[in-house]
Amino acid sequence: MKISIRFYLFRRLLRLRTWWAAFLHDIAWIPTSILLGFWVRFNFDSIPPDFLSGAWTLTGIAIPVQGMLFWNLGLYRGIWRFASLPDLIRIFKAVSIGNVTIFTLAYLLRIEGIPRSLIFLYPLLLAAGLSCPRLAYRWIKDHRFRMRDHDAKRTLVIGAGKAADTLVQDLVKQGRHILVGILDDDPRKKGRDIYGIPIIGRLDAIEDVIIQYDVELVLLAIPTASARTIHRIFSTCQRLGVDFRTLPSLAEIADGRIETSSLREIRIEDLLGREPVQLDTEEISRFLKGKKVLVTGAGGSIGSELCRQITMFRPQELILIDNGEYNLYQIEKEMNAPERAVSITTFLGDVRDESRMRFIFGLTRPEVVFHAAALKHVPLVEKNPIEGVKTNVLGTKIVTDISRELGVEKFVLVSTDKAVNPGNVMGASKRIAEIYCQNLNGRSSTLFITTRFGNVLGSSGSVIPLFKEQIAKGGPVTITHADMTRYFMTIPESCQLILQAGAIGEGGEIFVLDMGEPVRIVHLAEEMIRLSGLEAGRDIEIVYTGIRAGEKLHEELLHPSETPIGTRHPKIKLASSRAVDLRWIEDRLSALEKACEAYDIPRLRQLLTEMVPEYPEGSAPASTSSQVRANATVH
Repeated sequence: MKISIRFYLFRRLLRLRTWWAAFLHDIAWIPTSILLGFWVRFNFDSIPPDFLSGAWTLTGIAIPVQGMLFWNLGLYRGIWRFASLPDLIRIFKAVSIGNVTIFTLAYLLRIEGIPRSLIFLYPLLLAAGLSCPRLAYRWIKDHRFRMRDHDAKRTLVIGAGKAADTLVQDLVKQGRHILVGILDDDPRKKGRDIYGIPIIGRLDAIEDVIIQYDVELVLLAIPTASARTIHRIFSTCQRLGVDFRTLPSLAEIADGRIETSSLREIRIEDLLGREPVQLDTEEISRFLKGKKVLVTGAGGSIGSELCRQITMFRPQELILIDNGEYNLYQIEKEMNAPERAVSITTFLGDVRDESRMRFIFGLTRPEVVFHAAALKHVPLVEKNPIEGVKTNVLGTKIVTDISRELGVEKFVLVSTDKAVNPGNVMGASKRIAEIYCQNLNGRSSTLFITTRFGNVLGSSGSVIPLFKEQIAKGGPVTITHADMTRYFMTIPESCQLILQAGAIGEGGEIFVLDMGEPVRIVHLAEEMIRLSGLEAGRDIEIVYTGIRAGEKLHEELLHPSETPIGTRHPKIKLASSRAVDLRWIEDRLSALEKACEAYDIPRLRQLLTEMVPEYPEGSAPASTSSQVRANATVH
């Protein structure tokens, strides 16, 4: 405790000493500026005695006036080490106000021996005397750090926009990098500089620049850079043995998770991602602002990201439901951070528990519901079909029925591409959830909207965490089939499009999110191995294990009968829906519930096939399948 007090007192004395040194420096410049002004007035010759007397009288007035202004206008808030434009503005204000005050007093007191030219010379000399030492001190510090830091890496910056401006400024202050130059594709910027660092060429010249300047580290300062651009830079750096870092994406910056100038390593999402999604934020704001919004599965990968993004649009209340205690605790802690400024209510509960859901919905009365709770791991659901159907079908029925009864404005179901021509229980169960939501629409004031997309990079249960673990252990990386492909998008992107679809939905639609081109899983594995600084086949072996039960070689986003229709958002398509008799669906759902209660898996699979004829399992009678196809009219 004594050591802490001594350290505190030492710091206070050091700060006080620094403050007094800066103050005395500024005060010393007042008589210096006045005498220099007189000297200039008399052509650098000796000052006549009568005028010298006036100079000293003027100094006696100037010191207290300027001293008070220096203090009151905050000249000592800034640190000389980081002197910048705000500091210069404060100096200009103090000198200008002081100049008017001093010479007004000199006129009123009828002080003689003061040349009129001093009214212009004094403020110029004083402003220069106060500013130049500060800027010189900063320049010396910046360059000294750059010269003395033997561990500093020779660094090349890519990009010359606002993000690069912030990054370069921070790097110059830190002094831990020797910045050799900047590359940017805007030809108008070549030959200019950012904080003294020259823009030396276009991105095409990166390889030559790295070799010519002996670059050790490349920093990408373009948050909107495309996957193709990132991949090209990454490949060049890897081939030349140069480290590569990037700024965070726009989504990460906007969400406040990462500062603009923070740097991170390249991730697989950067290499496989697509052009940034442009949202109609005004429309989403009208959809969510001031509303009570409920999210099921709030602790999951999609649910938690939905919560983060929903808070950006200032709902009245955000209600979180999850059956996982730890996941719910984590997202609750994050949502209760002061910067969120949104009322948060959390409930531990399972969507399969009807009494619990009725209690939560009745208590909170949500206006918008995002239903993200689901069992989605294909092999696990295939081994546990009863559990999959209970959550994905019966749980969905419970929350949709309650939403309809309570007059929820919009209900958004988060679905999957595995619901199209499903080859597994997980996909078939999600397809039934889609059918039920579609056919409920129009039967109450609640608008039921479905969003469908493919695999989400980095979500729980995805291949990314699995591959990372396998690579960390030295391999092998296991892939079921060499030709297997999947659609991928990032978690933030998928949630942005879910919100956009919810905003533009008018009820009964299935919105299909643009997933770009499908990615070969083997290509994904090879890229992840490269990101780890290793080589597939040499350092890490790739092993093919064979397709698992219920797994498809290629996923689809649309059924052949679902003709895609464009929407006003370029990344969202509308799948034409297939109408089925609601009473027939409810009868089959009742039968499904009985099969689950009896743990009758053969009957369960049969019912799945009756409701989703594309599903290959079960042995539904031909007449039943024909009825479904007859009812499945496109409108």
